[in-house]
Amino acid sequence: MSANIEITSRTPIGFIGLGYLGSRIARRLADAGFRMTVYDRDSGKANGFSNLGVGVAPNLGMLARNVEVLMSCLPDGGAVEDVYFRTGKVLESVGTFTKIIELSTVAPETSQRLHQAGQELSIPVLDVAVSGSTRAAESGALTLFAGGERADYEVAQSLFAAIASQWFYMGPSGSGTAMKLVVNTLLGLGMQAIAESLALGRALGLPRELLFDTLSKTAVVAPAHVGKLATAKMGDYAPQFPLRLMRKDFGLILNEAARTGLSMPATESAAISFDETASGHEEDFSAVVRQMEEQLETRSILPPAA
Repeated sequence: MSANIEITSRTPIGFIGLGYLGSRIARRLADAGFRMTVYDRDSGKANGFSNLGVGVAPNLGMLARNVEVLMSCLPDGGAVEDVYFRTGKVLESVGTFTKIIELSTVAPETSQRLHQAGQELSIPVLDVAVSGSTRAAESGALTLFAGGERADYEVAQSLFAAIASQWFYMGPSGSGTAMKLVVNTLLGLGMQAIAESLALGRALGLPRELLFDTLSKTAVVAPAHVGKLATAKMGDYAPQFPLRLMRKDFGLILNEAARTGLSMPATESAAISFDETASGHEEDFSAVVRQMEEQLETRSILPPAA
């Protein structure tokens, strides 16, 4: 991206991937007045945007050839590789100097590979990892971590402002996705610690409702987890950040730890617990609370009711 070319509402923007976060980010951009065209392999998800005045591309090639900024929010590194290098061949289709902003949570190496391939074609690429739930995406309260060229980051500010409340430039390519793995280490570990703390409180005879309410008001619970306590208290595990994606992120985190020779025993244990929590249907990652409560009940370690 050139530092003197501003992205405005007239800039044609393409968006690939309309899942939990992607659909809400794309809607925020459309509501902000950006000129949008979307694509998802599930045509039903894409067609749902047509009543917003958003174009719907029939295939990736047509989308890539007709935009000046291309954004993607995909479930994993395999999907990114497929869209840009393999089946989708997006890098072969985009025009020279088209700006790519890749929002997926992937390994830093994946971001770096895409950036390098883009450089060889004079296509600027930013990895802009997204932190926040579906509710944060709906309200434009996401946090963004960007990696790539600083000048490319600067000209994307108008897009960031439409979808996030804060954004940070972290350094060269791969730095944005690296920071996302750092953040999600704390997110996942914190949720597991809360689940275990709640289970201990109940095992010691503390009333469930009072336990949840009191813990949520203490300084040791991060703001990101307060809402999870409220929904878990009601037994509501509708996915805002699906468990399967947290499990995927734990895999990325532990792969990076192994690659760098770093020991992360707490993360390894939490990853096992998240694997054991999988129930066969889509749930929020806070379902580890349910898993710990079920452990109490099945092992009959809850004290008798007063």
